[in-house]
Amino acid sequence: MRKRADLYAWYVLSLLTLVYVLNFLDRTIILYLFPLIKREFAFSDLQLSLLGTTAFVIFYTTLGIFFGRLADRFSRVKIIAVGLALWSLFTGLTGLAWDFGSIFFCRLLVGIGEATLGPAAVSLLSDYFPPSKRATVVSIYSTGIALGAGAAAFLGGLLGELYGWRAAFYILGFPGVLVAVLVASLREPVRTNEVAVEMDLPKEGRRHERTAERGDHIADVETLPSRKNWRYLISQKSFVLLCLGYSLLGLATNNLSIWGATFYTRLHGFELRTIGLWGGLLTLVAGVPATLFGGKIADLFRQHGRGGRMLYGALVSLLSVPFWFLWLTAASPSLILLANGVLLFLALSWLGAAAADATEIAGANLRGLATAIYFFSVNVAAYLIGSNLIGYVTLPVP
Repeated sequence: MRKRADLYAWYVLSLLTLVYVLNFLDRTIILYLFPLIKREFAFSDLQLSLLGTTAFVIFYTTLGIFFGRLADRFSRVKIIAVGLALWSLFTGLTGLAWDFGSIFFCRLLVGIGEATLGPAAVSLLSDYFPPSKRATVVSIYSTGIALGAGAAAFLGGLLGELYGWRAAFYILGFPGVLVAVLVASLREPVRTNEVAVEMDLPKEGRRHERTAERGDHIADVETLPSRKNWRYLISQKSFVLLCLGYSLLGLATNNLSIWGATFYTRLHGFELRTIGLWGGLLTLVAGVPATLFGGKIADLFRQHGRGGRMLYGALVSLLSVPFWFLWLTAASPSLILLANGVLLFLALSWLGAAAADATEIAGANLRGLATAIYFFSVNVAAYLIGSNLIGYVTLPVP
């Protein structure tokens, strides 16, 4: 029974990783089609930013917290399945858009659909795998970012140039509806609660409950009383610092992908297909190992203390600084690609650590909400502040 549960847990992880690939593919495909969309509609950079990030993130961030709370109370499998069908449908429908408003509307609906995934998926995986493996598991799941962004770079540039930007949305968007059917067939696991770690709580304040450590395996564990109040999260200094620190890191790293294609075409004169080829290669070669090994390394840091993963995130931030200077100032294509590859590696290596810490601080009853608040802070910094600020400062001076 245990072996069967373990195998099923890995199946769930594999399917959710595929869903995350589609999540980032549908989210970022428009960024690689910016030059073609701009050519047809003559949009300004600020308008492109509004379409590429703001329209998507308006509901992605605000509803993320709502869906995170929903994931703590209702079926996470159903939430993910419905969200996947919604965002896939409206990614495909973006190809039918006729002006700024219609593209903006489709991106709003994509944002609503994608807001369902993160909190529900991380919470679901936390109930299929034990705490000692969570950063590693979330890192495997997070390879969906590199794989999805890499696929968007490869396929966006190629399909856009061969068939046009509208066909790219049709081809890459609609198939996700079929994957939603597979997600809907997954089993919802029993929610787990780890053994209490706060030693100052009186013995009578604790209770025993039957809970599943993973899959179908049932065990009796001693737990703390349920925490269902969001105020607990924002009262934790460690959680606040986690959100603040990774928001600043995300502000820098996410805008590398948001404006990277535009940066290369304008400043260095690269063709869209060339950008897609190298962007896809770098994302896969640097991004996949980063997300896989980053979580494993973070778990090793965690073995030396409860703040180990945050120390790991701080080191990643410091290492990225010189490569930002190199990427922005280098003229040699080889140096630019080197800096870009290292930045992509560092940008994706902290994802497992951040999500694992958020769920560990929150506990079983607030995992979904904690993940949503963490995603909210990072996405507001990256997509609402950083992206629009870059689009605004590049507007031509009257």
